Amino acid sequence: MANKIPRVAVREQDPKVRATNFEEVCYGYNVEEAQLEATRCLDCKNPRCVAACPVGIQIPRFIERLREGDTKGAAEVIGQDSSLPSICGRVCPQESQCEGSCILGIKGEPVAIGKLERFVGDWQLENGRPAVEIVKNGHKVAIVGSGPAGLACASDLAKMGYEVTIFEALHEAGGVLVYGIPEFRLPKERVVKAEIESVKALGVKIETDVVVGRTITVDELLDEEGYDAVFVGSGAGLPRFMGIEGENLNGVLSANEFLTRANLMHAYDAEYDTPIYVGRKVVVVGGGNVAMDAVRTAKRLGAEAAIVYRRSEKELPARVEEVHHAKEEGIEFKMLTNPTAVLGDEKGWVRAINCVQMVLGEPDESGRRSPVEVVGSDFEMECDVVVMALGTSPNPLIASTTDALETTRRGCIVADEWGQTSRKGVFAGGDTVTGAATVILAMGAGRKAATAIDKYIREER
Repeated sequence: MANKIPRVAVREQDPKVRATNFEEVCYGYNVEEAQLEATRCLDCKNPRCVAACPVGIQIPRFIERLREGDTKGAAEVIGQDSSLPSICGRVCPQESQCEGSCILGIKGEPVAIGKLERFVGDWQLENGRPAVEIVKNGHKVAIVGSGPAGLACASDLAKMGYEVTIFEALHEAGGVLVYGIPEFRLPKERVVKAEIESVKALGVKIETDVVVGRTITVDELLDEEGYDAVFVGSGAGLPRFMGIEGENLNGVLSANEFLTRANLMHAYDAEYDTPIYVGRKVVVVGGGNVAMDAVRTAKRLGAEAAIVYRRSEKELPARVEEVHHAKEEGIEFKMLTNPTAVLGDEKGWVRAINCVQMVLGEPDESGRRSPVEVVGSDFEMECDVVVMALGTSPNPLIASTTDALETTRRGCIVADEWGQTSRKGVFAGGDTVTGAATVILAMGAGRKAATAIDKYIREER
């Protein structure tokens, strides 16, 4: 009978209202809704959802606890594998991972695993995490970067007994969680900072305003500061541009800069003297989650906002939920459209973006059909600001100041599946290895590296 029960819808802000504020879009489940949704789980003998989770959460087990009304027990199950459940429940692409593998999704709607994880995580933030008994082992590990990879690695190592210090370049911990993902998707004070405090409660130290590669190098951490190993989880914060005419005009900026100023520097808050100029119309170039975050932020800052993407809607890499929310909020989508130049006025400010129409041709190396320009289809889109959301690469600073650390031509650190790099004692994971990806994949890499670091220190060092 469980699979006959319809998926419990999550309550949300009205689109017209939320498009004018930065409060969270989704309200999440209450106790009754969470328990009802939990009854839909079939408790499969061979749960495909667990195999599809990058951090290996025992999903049927925590859902069973919820079904029984034991939220604390559900939190304990999740806590064995994830240190950031409130965050992951909000931003993970569940539709392509755990929920995408749920057997109920074959003929209907999968269990709302993400919403249930969020419910448990939020309950835990209000009621406290279960105490963890830690026996110190006398070894020190340094973590570079306080984003999801670094936090996950630090959490697991701390539980193993290591003295862990995270070095963060910015003035606030959290990495992409604080500078990249908007408040309306991921509340900073109530969720991000609270979950970071839970990691610190394990004994993890976080030092901010430390630029590894300038303030101190990886070699110095290993050779002079007494750390037994270093994990590099510094993410991918170096923006890419198209290389088209006019990209140096006033009013053209990367999504990284746009979102960092909005999120970390509170540009949306009138109490902060750090505003962003958006003018009347903003065009965001790109189709990923970062593009959706940027265009929805621009809308909330008072501009007419549009997405320009060179493929069709079917090929949009952004989460379906984010695209749906953007459309509800009045975002314009210009599909099969590619910019060829940014046009400026006599004062050097953006006045429009020149575009061409595209059609889909043969599949490219990734399997997606390659867009082909339609000759003579040029047209202009009036705008005041252009935001380039075309992906990011790792900052080359760390690798360039560390001996024998191999990188790819795109600046990614080369590491094996467990995070071991070409430099003995240095491990890496997350976006700094793969290029820009997802929070949960970075966390999975951080956890695997923690296991490898523990093995290295105990057996090989």
